Amino acid sequence: MINEWGRAAVNRSVEPAGRWLVRRGLHPDAMTAFGTAGAAGFAIWLIPTGHLFAAAMIVWGFAMLDVLDGAMARARGVSSPFGGVLDSVCDRFVDGAVFGSIAFWAASQDRWLVAVLALVCLVSGQLISYVKARAESDGLRGGGGVVERAERLILGLTGIGLTGLGLWWAVDVALWLLAVGSVVTVVQRMHTVWVSAREQYGAATGRTDAPEPTREAG
Repeated sequence: MINEWGRAAVNRSVEPAGRWLVRRGLHPDAMTAFGTAGAAGFAIWLIPTGHLFAAAMIVWGFAMLDVLDGAMARARGVSSPFGGVLDSVCDRFVDGAVFGSIAFWAASQDRWLVAVLALVCLVSGQLISYVKARAESDGLRGGGGVVERAERLILGLTGIGLTGLGLWWAVDVALWLLAVGSVVTVVQRMHTVWVSAREQYGAATGRTDAPEPTREAG
């Protein structure tokens, strides 16, 4: 949902740092792994133990390295397919660590609704990414929607950060917004895939009555 202008502005702001790190011999994949280990490790350590504001600040700092590794890849002038896969896998791992840890903390506080909302955000976030990846592997469109990864981290970390500062209701509000937005995004992406599949079928056959999609086992 964060527009392309915003993404481009962030990318431009980290380009000098990316070039500097590459000149020092650092590799983008190493930065990806370092950021993932830091974000996931501190999330698993700090959130369940109730250090919510510290967790929000530290995890956000490590998560921002995800932007920096892209700048480093551009500075090297080499696009690595492995690097793209590694980046996606690490993103899913960090999301799981953050929202799984929020669910654990909420359950330990007997805030069961918050725990359920965190799990809804976790599962729907994985689905959002999978729909796009699966669609694009078949040459279809599957992106877009009101909630993407940046929104998930911003809302999730803002919610726990404000809760750590004493606004006990902040995490409830953030996760309600995120859970509803994530489910809506899954529906939006599935609709995009459906439209794209009909367009592809129509272009190939001259018909618009596309057959039922092929279902894969498992």
